[in-house]
Amino acid sequence: MTLIPYAPAEGNTAPVDDANCEPASVMAEAERIPRVLVVDDEPNIRELVQVALKFHGCTVSTAANGSEAIRQAETTTPDLIVLDVVLPDIDGFEVCRRLRAAGNEVPVIFLTARDTSSDTVTGLAIGGDDYVTKPFSVEALVARVRAVLRRASRAAQPGRYADQDDILRAGDLELDESRWTVHRAGTPVELSKTEFQLLAYLMRHQGRVLTRAQLLENVWGWDYAGESQIVETYVSYLRRKLDPLGPPLIHTQRGVGYSLRLPEHAAAHRAHQARQTWQQEPASGQAGLRPGQPEPGAPGHESGGGLPESGAGRPDDPGGT
Repeated sequence: MTLIPYAPAEGNTAPVDDANCEPASVMAEAERIPRVLVVDDEPNIRELVQVALKFHGCTVSTAANGSEAIRQAETTTPDLIVLDVVLPDIDGFEVCRRLRAAGNEVPVIFLTARDTSSDTVTGLAIGGDDYVTKPFSVEALVARVRAVLRRASRAAQPGRYADQDDILRAGDLELDESRWTVHRAGTPVELSKTEFQLLAYLMRHQGRVLTRAQLLENVWGWDYAGESQIVETYVSYLRRKLDPLGPPLIHTQRGVGYSLRLPEHAAAHRAHQARQTWQQEPASGQAGLRPGQPEPGAPGHESGGGLPESGAGRPDDPGGT
């Protein structure tokens, strides 16, 4: 049996609702058992998820509608909510909105039967941490729960990067990990928890191209399984908030991933890529020549037959920004 370790933020000691919660399997004494609230109007799904999570080391409470979910979220302080989108009174999206409006940042995994990109974007935009489409694999849901709890645990342990400066800088962009603030050109930038964590990881590795798999593993805590859409969605969120305040900083390496580069470094990178492509696709009859290099045996370029030295005719940047 695989247990789910969790290191909670200090102060999360609210009582458990004994009517709906039962102790889970024994865990190491140094680890507190994570508390999960499962919200679904279908009793068989509630029971299935409850049994699976308890088997893997969680204390589980349940709710059958949105109103009860909000009440339990306020009184029992769960570490994570598995939340169905379609509920009989208040839908899951509205439940999440109300929790976030009240300052409750409990991680939320949505359960939805509507597998559309608009629903996915809506769930993430209002503060959801992940989504699982019905019908779902219990093993996959448990893996997502473990990943989100692991990420929440990391966020609750500020000492993780104690050997690093709390303030990260990239040009006019400044991120303060201890205060959870971001400024660009002196202007405050409001970010969600996931946006903040993604930006911090990009800034710690600025100049490097990070694959989608690396970002999923280190920001979301997922093993890579083709789930690149969520990375693209959150990169888009960051660009939407940062780019109006200055030159673009987050650049796409097509087919690979993303990097955070300062404008001058980005320009140099594009020029290098164009140069490489130009040299790999020489004009007919002049294979292997570099700009300004005469043909073998030729005295020079008096005839004007060499490749252009000015860069005219070079292809556009193939790598994207």
